[in-house]
Amino acid sequence: MTLLRSGSATDTGLVRSVNQDLAIETGTLFAVADGMGGHAGGEVAARLAVDTLTIAFGAKPTGTGLCEAVSEANTVVYEHSIDNADLRGMGTTMTAAALVQESGRDVIALVNVGDSRSYRYHEGELTQITVDHSLAEEMARSGEITESEAAVHPHRHILTRALGVADEVNVDLWKIQPTRGDRFLLCSDGLTNELADTQIAEVLATVPDPQVAADLLVRAARTHGGSDNITVVVIDVVLGEDDEEDVPAVAAVAADFHSAATMPPGTSRSDLDESVEVLAGPEPLKPKWRDRYRARRKARRAARGRRLITVRTLLFLAILGAIAFGAFYAVRWYDTNAYYVQAANNELIIYHGRVGGGVLYKPIEVQRTGITTADVPSYTRPQLVAGVQEDSLKAAQTYVYGLVAAQHQSACVQTPGAVGCPSTTTTLPGSVAVTTTTKVG
Repeated sequence: MTLLRSGSATDTGLVRSVNQDLAIETGTLFAVADGMGGHAGGEVAARLAVDTLTIAFGAKPTGTGLCEAVSEANTVVYEHSIDNADLRGMGTTMTAAALVQESGRDVIALVNVGDSRSYRYHEGELTQITVDHSLAEEMARSGEITESEAAVHPHRHILTRALGVADEVNVDLWKIQPTRGDRFLLCSDGLTNELADTQIAEVLATVPDPQVAADLLVRAARTHGGSDNITVVVIDVVLGEDDEEDVPAVAAVAADFHSAATMPPGTSRSDLDESVEVLAGPEPLKPKWRDRYRARRKARRAARGRRLITVRTLLFLAILGAIAFGAFYAVRWYDTNAYYVQAANNELIIYHGRVGGGVLYKPIEVQRTGITTADVPSYTRPQLVAGVQEDSLKAAQTYVYGLVAAQHQSACVQTPGAVGCPSTTTTLPGSVAVTTTTKVG
C-alpha cells in the first residue's frame, strides 16, 4: 500500500498579465501544464489537456494508460486548434505523475512532453527525472553546446515537442518504485528559470509540509525575477510499498492526516474519521462521582453569601487596578516596540514583536520576504534561526536586503563575470573606465 500527500501553488509572475499554467492534484494523479499560443490559446490548451488527461487516465489507470491519456490530450488540443481559427498554433507542455499498479505492486509513473519538469528528492539528493524537449537542451545533449550555455541560450524557449502542435506526439515515460520519505516535484519552467537546483533542494529538504513547500518555491521564484508563470506540485510518499506491514506507521499516518489542515486530494474527512476512530477507540467515560463533587462544592460557595465591601477596600482596589493598568501598558509597549527577522520553514520572515515573544504580546507575522536561507551568507543562518532584533519594520527590511546584497557580492568575488556580476572593465586612453555587466533573466 502506498499513501501520498501533496500540495500545489501557482502565480502569474511579475511580467505576464495572464496565468497560462495549470496544475491538478487528485488522490493518484498529479500534473502541470504550461500553455502557449497567446493569452486565450495558452489557457485553452492547458485546460483541454488537463481535463482530457484526467478523464482518460481515470478510464485506464496504468502506466500505459497514462501515456495514452497524454496522447489523447494531444489529439484533443490539436483538433480544437484546427477547428478554431483564433486558436491556431496553440499548445501546451505536460508533465504528470500517477500512482499505478504494475505486476501487483505500486509504482509512480511519470510522463513528460515539453520543458516542464519532474524531479525526485531521494535520500538528500535532488535528481531531474524528465528531459527537456527544447532546442537548446537537444543541442547540449548532442555536444554542440554545454549545459551552462544551454541555460542562457537564446533558443532555450523553442520547444521540439509540445501537445497540440501536431496530430501525433512522442511521450516519455518513467516508472519509479515509491519509497517512504521520497518527494516528487512537478513544475513549469517559470520555477527552474529563476531558481537553481540547490535552492530548490534546500526548500524540499527543510520544509516538511508539501503545501508550504510549494508556496515557498513559488514565492521564491517570483522574488528572483518572476519572468514567467510559476506552477509547482509537491508530492510526498508518506507510506511506501515496502511499509505495508508496518502497523504502527499506518496508525501514525492516519492520525497525522486526520489532524492536518489539508487532507490528501480525493479523500473525504468522513473516511479519515472512521479509520482514526477504529485506531483510537471511543472516548473514555467521565466518572459520575466527579459531577456530584462539583455540584456540592458549588452549593457550599453559594451558601457562604456575599461579604460586605467597605470604602477602604474599594479605594485599595482602585489604586491596585491603576497600578496594574499602568504596568500592563508599559509591558505591552515594550513587547510591541520592536521587529525581528527569523528563518521559518527556510524563508526569511519579518515579525512584529520581540524574539521569543513578550509577556503580554505574541509576535505577529507582518511580511513573508520570499527570500530563502540559500540567498544569504551561510554564516548568518544560525543568527536567523535564533532571530535578529531590529527597531523598526524598515530596519528589518533593510537588514534582509543587505544580506541578499552581501551574498550576491560574495558570489561575484568567487565567480567574476557570472550572471548579474561585473565581468570586464575597459579603460581607453583619455576615456572613462567602462564596466560591462551580464544581463539577468
